[in-house]
Amino acid sequence: MMREMMEDFKDAALVLAGHGSTLSAESSLPTFQHADEIRRRGIFGQVVECFWKQEPAVCAVLRGVWAARVFIVPFFISEGYFTEQVIPRELGLGSGDGLPFERFQTRGGRTLYYSGPVGTHESVTEVLLARAREVVERFPFPRVPKPAETTLFVAGHGTGNNENSRKAIERQVELLRERGIYAAAHGIFMEEEPRIAQCYRLAATRNIVVVPFFISDGLHSFEDIPMMLGETEGNVRARLKSGQPTWRNPTEKQGKRLWYASSIGSEPLMADVILERVREMAAKSASASG
Repeated sequence: MMREMMEDFKDAALVLAGHGSTLSAESSLPTFQHADEIRRRGIFGQVVECFWKQEPAVCAVLRGVWAARVFIVPFFISEGYFTEQVIPRELGLGSGDGLPFERFQTRGGRTLYYSGPVGTHESVTEVLLARAREVVERFPFPRVPKPAETTLFVAGHGTGNNENSRKAIERQVELLRERGIYAAAHGIFMEEEPRIAQCYRLAATRNIVVVPFFISDGLHSFEDIPMMLGETEGNVRARLKSGQPTWRNPTEKQGKRLWYASSIGSEPLMADVILERVREMAAKSASASG
């Protein structure tokens, strides 16, 4: 399990920066969820959410932050255009042209700390394991399968969207394999090999758990991936219309029994990953100044 937050951050603010959406309310829900949870714990003097695509906007967020130390954590799956160019530019940390920028900056009497995205932190392994465990325990048919009898798949978009998302998934698969909890662990992708539909062939076990490696549930996790796993478009549309889950856990297909989890972004343990990013930045700053 992840460590308790022992350091004193009462003089500090946490800014959680998400993508957001003008089309889907679900996109921002995990950001608000974890900000609320961290706020409830009373660790920071201030906790603020902001977004690239909706209000409150990233570009204006620092105007409402009063703390002497400001820890900014991008609530994204992987490093890339948004975390390395868009958000730093909007915050005034970098030019937005892809050039390196200082992750520790002092401006106007306060120090800004800009971390890496949550999805690349090694503690995300705990989040993946929690998601996989939760879905089989919630739907124990005919019983809860043992991890040693189960193949775990981490499902992502692939290089058609962001090549770094594959790197983040491959790193998590390495960590899962090192744990040796599941019979096997693999990454599968929407737009590159191995494709999501190949999970049935890749799994040597009858039991399969698929965990979407996305911040929020949306088009990909609710519609695209279930259809790639073999659910018909008609069933997916009908279930969406009636408010039902688009994948019924577990479903038998191709001689396998498959459980499909929610995206990792809303897993409660993600709040601890955010705090790990803050702790990491505070430690690096202390080391650099000491």
